[in-house]
Amino acid sequence: MKLKKRAKILIFLITIIVIGIIVFLVYKNFFGKNETEGAKVINSIEDYGYTLKDNKNEKYKSMFEELKKVLEKDKVDYDKYAETISKMFIYDFFSLDDKMAKNDIGGVDFIHPDALSNFLENAESTYYKYVESNIYGNRNQKLPMVDEVKVGEIKTTEFAVGDKNVDDAYEIEVEWTYTEEDFNDYQSSGKLIIVKDGKKLHIVELTK
Repeated sequence: MKLKKRAKILIFLITIIVIGIIVFLVYKNFFGKNETEGAKVINSIEDYGYTLKDNKNEKYKSMFEELKKVLEKDKVDYDKYAETISKMFIYDFFSLDDKMAKNDIGGVDFIHPDALSNFLENAESTYYKYVESNIYGNRNQKLPMVDEVKVGEIKTTEFAVGDKNVDDAYEIEVEWTYTEEDFNDYQSSGKLIIVKDGKKLHIVELTK
């Protein structure tokens, strides 16, 4: 009788283990596919620290290639450099439909390191505040995408970064449109201040 009871207990334990394995495999196959993997770097401009990840759309990838051509010339045209990152920043920051969540802030590659923390905090509490998570690809929320960005006159200026006055700075007027008319009442123009730090340009301010 004891052997029969032990056999029953053993069979019961084996059954529980088998069921557990089956449940795990089913979950992994059907639900694990929805889990997002980290975006991979597919291109870079090493001397300037810019990287391009595979989750960016074709339009942004094209702009990255344009930036790469500008920066790989023997003599960098800084007006063209400023113009290109202005377009890239506006496109990436104000396009929300391609973002995974409210903390997936666009345009951070071009923000001055000293201003980055404040920039992220402000973005997440304002423009990105109501962006729903799309980690599992099931978001139904309608969000804007930038269509075209136009850069106006590029003016040289001075700008104070902390307690340091920067002589090599640019003031740039920008205007942009959205792919759908539903977002025509969203911000569509502004002024960027860009400063030069060594050989690299950084955005320090965006105003309406």
